Amino acid sequence: MRILKQLLFALVFTVSSVLSAQNSIHVWEKQELTFTAANSYKNAYTDVTVWVDLVGPGFNKRVYGFWDGGQTFHLRLVATQPGTWTWKSGSTPNDPGLAGKSGSFKAVEWTEAEKTDNSLRHGFVRATTNQHALEHADGTPFFIIGDTWYSVGANRFRWYDDNTERPMGPTAGFKDYVRYRKSQGYNWVNVIAAFPNWMTDDKSWHLVMNDSAKTTIRSAWLEFGTGSAKNMDNEGGRPFFFPGKIPGYENQFPDMDRINPEYFKYVDRKIDYLNANGFVPFIEVSRRDAGLCWFKYYGWPDSYVRFIQYIFSRYQANNTVLSPIHLDIIDETVSPDDYTNAIHTMQKKYGPPPFGTLLSANANPSTLENWGDDSWVTLHQIGNMREHNNYWYLTEIFNLKNPKPALNGEPYYAGYKDNRGPGSANYTRGAEGGTDQDNAFVRSGMYGSFLSGGLAGHVYGAEGIWGADIEPSAPIHMWEAFQWRSGAEMQYLRTFAFSIGKRYQELVPLADLISPNKTNEPLSYEGWAYCARTPDKQIFLAFFEVGCLKSQIRGARLNSVYHAQWFNPRNGTWSDVGNGKLVANKIGIIRLPDFPDKTDWGLRLIYESTVTGKVVN
Repeated sequence: MRILKQLLFALVFTVSSVLSAQNSIHVWEKQELTFTAANSYKNAYTDVTVWVDLVGPGFNKRVYGFWDGGQTFHLRLVATQPGTWTWKSGSTPNDPGLAGKSGSFKAVEWTEAEKTDNSLRHGFVRATTNQHALEHADGTPFFIIGDTWYSVGANRFRWYDDNTERPMGPTAGFKDYVRYRKSQGYNWVNVIAAFPNWMTDDKSWHLVMNDSAKTTIRSAWLEFGTGSAKNMDNEGGRPFFFPGKIPGYENQFPDMDRINPEYFKYVDRKIDYLNANGFVPFIEVSRRDAGLCWFKYYGWPDSYVRFIQYIFSRYQANNTVLSPIHLDIIDETVSPDDYTNAIHTMQKKYGPPPFGTLLSANANPSTLENWGDDSWVTLHQIGNMREHNNYWYLTEIFNLKNPKPALNGEPYYAGYKDNRGPGSANYTRGAEGGTDQDNAFVRSGMYGSFLSGGLAGHVYGAEGIWGADIEPSAPIHMWEAFQWRSGAEMQYLRTFAFSIGKRYQELVPLADLISPNKTNEPLSYEGWAYCARTPDKQIFLAFFEVGCLKSQIRGARLNSVYHAQWFNPRNGTWSDVGNGKLVANKIGIIRLPDFPDKTDWGLRLIYESTVTGKVVN
């Protein structure tokens, strides 16, 4: 009987493989192979590893799969080039339902019309040749305009099977938020795959002291009380099963070695929907809160490595950027070195992401400071230190001998003010969400970070959204924060950057080209100016926060005329500075006129000609 069962498994899979081989697929289009184990396992998540050796044009790598409940395993892959692809499966232990299978398929290019319909069909995101910006696999620029939807996998971003459009309000669902941000030019969202313990109930968060370890064991999002991001389950339940292994608190903390695939099946459909609508999800496997518990009770790094690999293999064939940890605070978890140990262990055992997926992390203050120059990071980030004094960390990354693309992944949050709820408690330098002052603070982060070296793009954040606040008592509801003007203004950062075409990728940040460029207040969002210039001095982009002094720009071509235009970051429009001409004198200094008004402004200078016949003073 067992032999017959195994033969049926093989027959079903072989027929499926033949059908796949007869039909062409597109490059960069996720494919899924399904295997059914012949044997039963007590804990397939920990006890079984499945893979295929995938061979195609310019490609020969091992690609790992994942357990998806019962005796089902999936393996997700993409073709990175057109042509014929073949694969052969294996497993540990050697299971006749998993190992020894093979198949082939043919991949073809998308048409230009199909690429226009969804820009992600240009391929996965990678670094540009100069390692300062991002592009798709075919060289098409990719500039991040992102938002912080950390709990997108949970039921706070409600999934409706229908495609009915619902208004921004209590009934709005995940698809409505995607539609809304897509209409504003967004193409990226930050996601945390799993918060291990929270579920939809009426219980508060837990703070547990482990006296023997003299360590605070924190459950996910504990510092934000019963409000922000508490309900982290979805229609499939919670990401891990209970009870856990912490003595005396088994029912309060999950078992990190027993995963719940049903939870991730609902995450899958959201990640697929994001890709289908042109969004790249930045998926972090866990937030740092779980680190202390994981480290002490679950066999670090092996248990954590297993979860990293599970998330990576589940989403490696989606157009994503992946992260082993959301490390927004470095003193409430294990050390960055412990996470380094985990990611190095994973890469040694499984190798880097097979399809070139970039690796990054939310960091404090930067991935460079946390993990160094020669690390696993392939997309740098700064974040969680809000004010303009911290944009410099992007300049530090830019100036590395071996740079990588970078962005500010968690800057100032709109509405980040101490009277707006527990998420912003004790922060006195913010402003009321939706006000002109708050909008200006957000723009400081956008343009200040970009011109400081964040050429990969920028991520927006707002109180109410990052915590997915939906409770009637919440100071800000997420659907309210979605409608703040500051979120709509994010699209104009792309307008600003792309106003010089792909040459924005050549910009070199140097704020000191503007003089004066700083007031004496580092912990602020006002009074500072930023500038970046192409190496040939043909193009300057600059930004002046509210309260900047009248200034000059130096480092221009000597005795030269530049076409000069102001940029309005509130509506994305350009207007000439005076008659549209500014002249650099004999030592390359351009004296700027007064700003159009007392708000913040961008500036673009494009070289036109050299002045002849006279010397400009």
